[in-house]
Amino acid sequence: MTALPFLSVIMPIRNEGAIIRESLEAVLAQDYDQDRMEILVVDGMSTDDTRQIVLSMQSRSPNIILLDNPGKIVPVGMNIALRRARGDIFVRVDGHCTIARDYVSRCVGHLQNDGVDGVGGPVHTVGSTRVARVIALAMSSKFGVGGSAFRTITDRTMLADTVPFPAYTRAIVQRAGPYDEELVRNQDDEYNYRLRKLGAKLLLASDVRSEYFSRSSLRSLWRQYYQYGYWKVRVLQKHPMQMSARQFVPAALVASLCAAAALCIPAPAAGLFTLGAILIAYMATNILASLLTARGADRDVLILLPTAYAALHFSYGLGFLRGLVKFRNRWGDQPAAQW
Repeated sequence: MTALPFLSVIMPIRNEGAIIRESLEAVLAQDYDQDRMEILVVDGMSTDDTRQIVLSMQSRSPNIILLDNPGKIVPVGMNIALRRARGDIFVRVDGHCTIARDYVSRCVGHLQNDGVDGVGGPVHTVGSTRVARVIALAMSSKFGVGGSAFRTITDRTMLADTVPFPAYTRAIVQRAGPYDEELVRNQDDEYNYRLRKLGAKLLLASDVRSEYFSRSSLRSLWRQYYQYGYWKVRVLQKHPMQMSARQFVPAALVASLCAAAALCIPAPAAGLFTLGAILIAYMATNILASLLTARGADRDVLILLPTAYAALHFSYGLGFLRGLVKFRNRWGDQPAAQW
């Protein structure tokens, strides 16, 4: 009987005290042979009780290895773990999610049998509070996040541009090199693009399941998507072909509103008309999308959903425009260094 491949589960975390126990328990509960698995938890110098929780679980699970990430951000943590990892397969798991019991075994099966170099699955976004549940609904809809396949497609297996919580073969990671440590956000999209440039195939597999816990407040959602938009500019500058049209839409919306507001100075009537027309069109589309998305939900969801959509769109758009200004002299920068 052929031995199972040894694999490294990599968990880059910071301040995940509320969920890290549940997330790590899901990894320990995998139906994959625990003797053929190491779990590298890379802590970004957490200031809550995350580290204490991991240490308490490490005492009864010797395959948990706790590593320090003084850089605090995900790509630095990933590179620390990748240099240490012994596996033939690497599986990234966020501390803000839980994976199904057969997640690892199904990933390994797809990598061994389907001729692909990376695999992930659709993410079921959930929330623990009323606001978080509304945010989860917005993040799982096409109006909220565009054509993001892993958030909006759950019923079919297909090749994809990017996959969440991926499993990669060691061979393709060694070819691609380290994660880009400049990218506070969007490092996964950038890395998966580099993989595909090498000819790698990434599979979004419907039987690879996970749950992601959404942000619990509109303020934290705003901060998250503002950063997504901001750092997406650096991805654009390094890899222009990585971008899709949908990723420019929020910035175009915000820019059009700013242009209409500026027009109010030399031409008040025209500026106000244009500004009003854009806002009315957006609000009407937002409300229609909310009605369609929230069918069957309670009234509170319908009231909050338009605000969640607006937070997603305007924060990302503002972040992107801010990034264009901040990184205006960075066009043509070289991609991330190799190992």
